[in-house]
Amino acid sequence: MKKPISATIDEDLISWIDSELKDKKKYRNKSHLIETALENLKEEKNG
Repeated sequence: MKKPISATIDEDLISWIDSELKDKKKYRNKSHLIETALENLKEEKNG
């Protein structure tokens, strides 16, 4: 089950997110991009 969260994000990261979202085939929306990034970070940490 997915749950909504709130986060304060640096302006530079928001700009990067917006530019990444221009490729509609890669990410559906901001939530999808952030979830994907966090999953990648989790995989890196768990090796």
